[in-house]
Amino acid sequence: MRITRAVLYAVKYPLREPFIISYATYPDMPAVVLQLETDSGLTGYGEAVPDEHVTGEYYSAAFTVLREVLLPGLMGMSPFAIEMIHHKMDSLLGGNPAAKAAIDIACYDLMGKATGQPVYNLIGGKAKEELTYPKVLSIEAPAVMAKKAQQAQEAGYASLKLKVGQGKPQEDVERILAVRQAIGPDFPIRVDVNQGWKTTGVAAAAIRQLEAANIAWVEQPIRQGDIRGLAEIRTKTSVPIMADETLQTMHDLLEIIGQRAADSVNIKLMKCGGIFPAMAMSKTAEAAGITCQIGSMVESSIGSAAGYHVAISRKNIESTELTGPLLFTEEIGNLRYGLPFVHLSDRPGLGVEVNEKQLKKLTVSTAVCGGAEG
Repeated sequence: MRITRAVLYAVKYPLREPFIISYATYPDMPAVVLQLETDSGLTGYGEAVPDEHVTGEYYSAAFTVLREVLLPGLMGMSPFAIEMIHHKMDSLLGGNPAAKAAIDIACYDLMGKATGQPVYNLIGGKAKEELTYPKVLSIEAPAVMAKKAQQAQEAGYASLKLKVGQGKPQEDVERILAVRQAIGPDFPIRVDVNQGWKTTGVAAAAIRQLEAANIAWVEQPIRQGDIRGLAEIRTKTSVPIMADETLQTMHDLLEIIGQRAADSVNIKLMKCGGIFPAMAMSKTAEAAGITCQIGSMVESSIGSAAGYHVAISRKNIESTELTGPLLFTEEIGNLRYGLPFVHLSDRPGLGVEVNEKQLKKLTVSTAVCGGAEG
């Protein structure tokens, strides 16, 4: 089985409401969907959802580098040669992990379809039977977030993820404490600052005010790349620290381990380049005694399913937050959610059926690589 042709779709997924985090507000979610075709007649799907604030990629640039650089360089290769595919991609272009993730995910979808196996069986089999997901709350006034937290609890969610980091840290503390008061002392709360607390001193002071609030962890309180700063915060507070934007490459992970900068790490396929590198990161973190989460760049069913396949196959991946499909009014796949669980399909490949009519409806531009039109 060889890769012979690819079709790219630049799409925009409409959101139910604006997605507000510390560094940006998204009215919709742009992405690149990859349809990878082979000489055996099988088609695999992948997805790139870049975040220019984190990896430096714009979705239009991801579309271009896939069309002009990465896909032409991979024509004729076997999807099963996933290690060589990653070596080839890295030799053609530095960085650009979301674009590379689209190819990686499509290759695993093809491998699964060719063997009749779900992706999780190709990467270790099921290490757990259930996957849960949190209700993610965007940054709003304390009273509004508290009310939405109560509604999520009543709806059947098993945990909350609170986005904070926009404005004064003391206002964030008020948001978090208002939510805690509204939902009781034991309901799991994860706090994601998205780099918003700037300095180690400010972050440590804010986190110390949360020590009695039974917070599961505080995620990426300071700017990405400041591993020494994360390590300093960890020594000054008792709340567990999770690294997110700071973790993009294996080198980053080794630095985090070496400096004991985090209790856990948030692995995202769009940050690291796909399923293959995510598995390597998870195994390395496990060896160092660090637990993992599989996180989201707000992908559709394609990217979300890929992340869930990784999560279900690894014991030390203890949480997920792949809730993109729940945030859209329209998307292209059929990944199923039923509170508080996601129902990952056992069908071959990603197990996601792509609605081609919906894909065309949400597409703003297309390109073809290889084949008769290439």
